[in-house]
Amino acid sequence: MTTYNNLVEATNDLMKRGYTENLSLEGETIDDKEKHIKMTADDFVIDEFYRFEGQTNPSDMSIVYAVTSDKYNLKGVLINAFGAYANTSSSAIQAKLNHEQVSDHLHREDKPTADSEIGSVGTNNPDNSSSAS
Repeated sequence: MTTYNNLVEATNDLMKRGYTENLSLEGETIDDKEKHIKMTADDFVIDEFYRFEGQTNPSDMSIVYAVTSDKYNLKGVLINAFGAYANTSSSAIQAKLNHEQVSDHLHREDKPTADSEIGSVGTNNPDNSSSAS
């Protein structure tokens, strides 16, 4: 994985590598406002992410995601805060973004998905049962 010194350096390199769309987190969707696209958690994958702390204020933290959507044929950059300024949404989108930061699983079998009937977040892991002991 590439190492970057700051958010601008990471964003510029990702754009050079084809992640050209400017994406934003808008509650329950990640949006490409220029193309009027609203993606749910199941519409995209996170290819890479990089976390940065502000040089003058360690609580000024952000994360940049390299996002791909086969459904919408796009590659883009999503920049979001974490730490004190993080979005505390409980949406499937936020669960997916947070999961990518802590998961060591690169095979994506355990990635969170949206449960459209219940509106909750689940996983694709068949071993994850909810039986009581």
